[in-house]
Amino acid sequence: MRAPSLADAAHRLEAARDRRGRALPRLWLVSDPVRLPDPAPLLARLGRGGGLIWRPYGLDRSPARAQGRRLRHLTRRAGVVFLVAADARLAAAVDADGLHLPEGLARHAVAAPALAWARRGRRLSVACHGARALARARALGADMAVLSPVFATASHPGAVPLGPLRFAALSRRAGLPVVALGGVTGARARRLPPGTAAGLAAVSGLGT
Repeated sequence: MRAPSLADAAHRLEAARDRRGRALPRLWLVSDPVRLPDPAPLLARLGRGGGLIWRPYGLDRSPARAQGRRLRHLTRRAGVVFLVAADARLAAAVDADGLHLPEGLARHAVAAPALAWARRGRRLSVACHGARALARARALGADMAVLSPVFATASHPGAVPLGPLRFAALSRRAGLPVVALGGVTGARARRLPPGTAAGLAAVSGLGT
């Protein structure tokens, strides 16, 4: 019998909604400058209603805009929600669906212009690694938090994973939908207590 994929696990999750009542994707792909610089080939695995968090870190302005516009075209055609990480100007320039704030950026006043743009009908996501960051995400009016690392992951070999129970405890107290990231596979997702994950995210594990 085929092992459950991450997509299988995501489709079994309860549907969650953002602060405006829009359905939140249950399956997310997260780009990475090294491991997944071009997420376009994997968009088909997300399916309609999935989500992409594009992290254009290290790209110069012109190449970033070109790739962003291409991804915007592809995600719109595929029915995939498209969030740009960190850069509100770039997100606005490519007409993204919203913004994903790294945890460090969410701590500082420099995030204010980004928040102003995101609150004008766009979606706002915040990366979190613990309770304080989740409380900050809620205070900022975020639509969702991406909490990591849930399990051991090659991308952060020195990080101590939260584990299913700690993830569940943080999620239940978060006050907003929480997406699980970090070593999440279809098999591992089954270890998350029911009702605690609003979505599942991966950099390169959509097929596992």
